[in-house]
Amino acid sequence: MDPEKIMNGISKEIVTALKAMEKVKTPEEKRMYSETVKNLCDSLGVFLNLLSDMAPYDDEEEPIPF
Repeated sequence: MDPEKIMNGISKEIVTALKAMEKVKTPEEKRMYSETVKNLCDSLGVFLNLLSDMAPYDDEEEPIPF
């Protein structure tokens, strides 16, 4: 699967969860949504870290060292 599509999907889910969290009334529901947002942000961070780690190797002339 395309990493860009995955990152876009995770970003959309984060926005959806934040909008849903605005509408809830109980602290338990807010906690559930905040944990969901945290997990989604952590997942997105994995892809962003991977991209930043691969940035030095973006040049097509240099081989990837593995």
